[in-house]
Amino acid sequence: MADTVLVTGVSGFLGGHVALQLLKEGYQVRGSVRDLKRSDKVRDTMARHGADTKGLEFVALDLLRDEGWQEAMKGVRYVQHIASPFVISMPKDPQELIRPAVQGNERALGAAFASEVEHVVVTSSMAAIMYRHAKPRSETFTGEDWTETDSPLANAYIRSKTLSERRAWEIAEEAGRRDDLTMVNPAGIYGPLLDEDPGTSALLLIRLLRGEMPGVPRMIIPAIDARDVTKVHIEAMRNGAGGKRLPMSAGGISVLEMAQAMRETFPENAKKLPKLQLPDWFVRFYALFDKDVRDNLAELGPERKIDASGARALLGRDFISAKESVLATAETIIDQKLV
Repeated sequence: MADTVLVTGVSGFLGGHVALQLLKEGYQVRGSVRDLKRSDKVRDTMARHGADTKGLEFVALDLLRDEGWQEAMKGVRYVQHIASPFVISMPKDPQELIRPAVQGNERALGAAFASEVEHVVVTSSMAAIMYRHAKPRSETFTGEDWTETDSPLANAYIRSKTLSERRAWEIAEEAGRRDDLTMVNPAGIYGPLLDEDPGTSALLLIRLLRGEMPGVPRMIIPAIDARDVTKVHIEAMRNGAGGKRLPMSAGGISVLEMAQAMRETFPENAKKLPKLQLPDWFVRFYALFDKDVRDNLAELGPERKIDASGARALLGRDFISAKESVLATAETIIDQKLV
């Protein structure tokens, strides 16, 4: 019988990509959703993209509730713990993001290490690596770096990813299972949408395509394709990389470069796409009156460089380029009639 993999957050953007690839490779997938009413939609999406859904089943799990986690591990060989809150607009109470991220890791890893699960792969983020007091952007960030949660650069999302990842490593150490845990730390994840749910990363492209941003800030976003992140998750699961953090970025792409690439590739949408990059002083001034901009000012400025050699070696090839990944996202946004 095929190995069973528990994929948490299977209805999300990355969770869907991971589940789809696992099904195509012959694994049994047990996908977690908060509400089982979403199961039919996920099943239809998997089938539409060529997966045999006879190997797909669902369990209801909540990052903030104990119910079901231990039962969900029965017969499971591997866990892909992907579920975690991801937003652009920061909540007034940071605990709205921090609590489910930390407690989700506690529940997933606690249940996995108490069962016969061989290996757990957790989706963390470059957010847990790149925001430090003293390290300038001109230096390269590696898996040895950790975000400092008291940094003024660290918003609620950045803190949630850092605190939850640190808690995951603590749990693995306490259980004597460090080598049975791999952490994947992707940059901003782009790539083709599987359905009409854009997730979070694609929201920026939707705003650009709708003409909601006549000018854009000088933000260079480290990007990675969901298809590459998926393959690294699966290779880490079955081919080692235990006890490691795997930063992932194909390089930075500015918001203006995103708009220019979409203008060239989708001329029917060109009129609404911005051509103007705003000066930093104007963005900082505007941030005084706009909380969403203020919460993301840490992204303003030069590119953060990332050493992704470990993930690239596990993948066995170079990453899909940031530009290609952004264009794949935009193509499916247009196909899904989201603009």
